[in-house]
Amino acid sequence: MLTLKVIQEKRDYVISRLKVKQFDATEIVDKIIALDNQRKAIQSEAESAQMKMNEISKSVGMLMKAGKKEEAEAAKSETAALKAKIAEENNKLNEIQEELQKNLVLLPNMPYEEVPEGKTAEDNKVVKQGNEIPQFTGEVLPHWELAKKYNLIDFELGVKITGAGFPVYIGKGARLQRALINFFLDEARNAGYTEIMPPTVVNQASGFGTGQLPDKEGQMYHCDLDDLYLIPTAEVPVTNIYRDVVLDAKDLPIKNCAYTQCFRREAGSYGKDVRGLNRLHEFSKIEIVRIDTPEHSAESHKEMLAHVESLVKKLELPYRILHLCGGDMSFTAATCFDFEVFSAAQQRWLEVSSVSNFDSYQANRLKCRYKNAGEKPQLCHTLNGSALALPRIVAALLENNQTEKGIRIPKVLVPYTGFEYID
Repeated sequence: MLTLKVIQEKRDYVISRLKVKQFDATEIVDKIIALDNQRKAIQSEAESAQMKMNEISKSVGMLMKAGKKEEAEAAKSETAALKAKIAEENNKLNEIQEELQKNLVLLPNMPYEEVPEGKTAEDNKVVKQGNEIPQFTGEVLPHWELAKKYNLIDFELGVKITGAGFPVYIGKGARLQRALINFFLDEARNAGYTEIMPPTVVNQASGFGTGQLPDKEGQMYHCDLDDLYLIPTAEVPVTNIYRDVVLDAKDLPIKNCAYTQCFRREAGSYGKDVRGLNRLHEFSKIEIVRIDTPEHSAESHKEMLAHVESLVKKLELPYRILHLCGGDMSFTAATCFDFEVFSAAQQRWLEVSSVSNFDSYQANRLKCRYKNAGEKPQLCHTLNGSALALPRIVAALLENNQTEKGIRIPKVLVPYTGFEYID
């Protein structure tokens, strides 16, 4: 959430930066400024009335002692009137504060100056590409056919048990999933991340803190009876560990990682792009999260990008890194890079990770702050990234490594799978 200070002091800049996200903020920003000015005026009146009431209240006893009963009674009546006025002003303040909050959460985060301008994914900027795209001379099967051929994943059984988008992993398919999870967690721990095992359902405050709520697109699964939400990513519970917390500056950056199941409704998704593992409602993912100072968060972002790149390199997958344009960025990100791996059978790039810096946007919603000795608390910066999401990684591994002998397992995974080929 953008701060009132920034909106008040940099109105034109806020509006111009949000235009990069294809968001016209003029009306909302002006409404926020008007409400904030109104809030300040009413608060000033309420404080003045409180001071006056305190002064008159002190005089009542003195007037009574002096035998000035009529004047004391008049003073009492005046304090009663002032008390009623203060209550009325406080009610107005609560109403304005509520309206102010409703409008503040409508504003996306401002993109950094470095963010490319553009409206859609077509305008994203490819900044790097690595590992060679495999060349095949014969038939190349898509992962959903390979999964059936080698009895790795049963999509139809998932439909029977739950519905479309909830696959069942079997035998070596399940072992490959577990191998990837353990590999990603080991790599994260080796890079200095502390592993967290959080809940996979969260309350409304947690969803609001990281910006998933209000859920404008209806992508979260909601448990109505208990008013709890299934997490779309471990970013939500892990970042909320630091909600309403003042951290010691010397402890930053904090580096956490977590493996969880993730749940997304993926409302509106259809067609060939959702086939097989391309788009699921439930999937496994390892997330890395950092809490940092404003001065160091850009460096943290670079380190996180390097970490994710090292994973796709070690998996021997052809990859590219895209700097997302303003129109394709998430509501909460200030800057974001996507990692994509190449699918040999589908002949297209599949997104497997987004690595974002949220600046102080999430921290302001979370009230996550840090403090240097002898100084006032300041808002932290929060960052997160997939490291990595499994479904499309598995799809690319199966498709890119099919041979006459079977599906070859990348060398780095063999100690985790216990087999070199799926045959």
